[in-house]
Amino acid sequence: MRRMPPRLVLFDFDGVLAHYAHDARLRDLARVAGCAPARVGAALFESGLERAYDSGAIDTASYLQQLGQALDCTIDEAGWIASRVAASRVDPAVLTLATSVAQRVPIGVLSNNGALMAEAMREIVMPLFPALDGRVLCSGALRARKPDRAIFERALAHFGVEARHVLFLDDLFANVRGARAAGLQADTVHDARSLRRVLRRHGLP
Repeated sequence: MRRMPPRLVLFDFDGVLAHYAHDARLRDLARVAGCAPARVGAALFESGLERAYDSGAIDTASYLQQLGQALDCTIDEAGWIASRVAASRVDPAVLTLATSVAQRVPIGVLSNNGALMAEAMREIVMPLFPALDGRVLCSGALRARKPDRAIFERALAHFGVEARHVLFLDDLFANVRGARAAGLQADTVHDARSLRRVLRRHGLP
C-alpha cells in the first residue's frame, strides 16, 4: 500500500545534502591561522570546543574567541564559514531531488552543528534558498543533539507539525533510530540513489 506523502521533509546536512571533508576544513583553517592542521584539530576537537558549540553550551562569539586564542590569531565568522564551504561538496543530483521535494511539501534541515553553520549552508546549498529560509535548525541553537529525543521535539515545535507527518533523513542510523523513537518517519540516506529510493517509498517526488 502506498504511503501518504509527509507534510514536512527534514534533512540532515552533512552526509545527506552535502558531503563534509574534515581534513579539508582543518587545512583551510590552518592556512588562515598560519599553523599546522593538527593544531587546528587539537584546538577544535581534542579540546572539546567544537562539541560544546554544537551542543549550545557556548555561543558563537565565545566559540570564535576561544578558537582564536588557541590558534594565536583571529577567526571571524566569515573565515569560519569559508572553511566550512571549502570542506563541503554538493552532488547536483541531490540538490535536484531536494528542490523537487520542496515544490511539493515544506522542507527543513536538522543538523548537529553550531548555530553559525546555518549561515554556511546558505553558500553551500544556495539553490535550496529561499525554501529553507527560517527552516534550518542546528543543535547548537536547540541545545540538544541528535539522536536525543529533545532535539526532535524542539524541531517539531518549531515547525508546528506532528511527528507522524514528518519524514526525517539522515546518513547515520543512530539518528534515524532516535527520530523513530520520537515518533517521526525516518530513513537512512547517503547519496542521490538512496535518497531517490526513499523519497519514492514515501510518495515523493
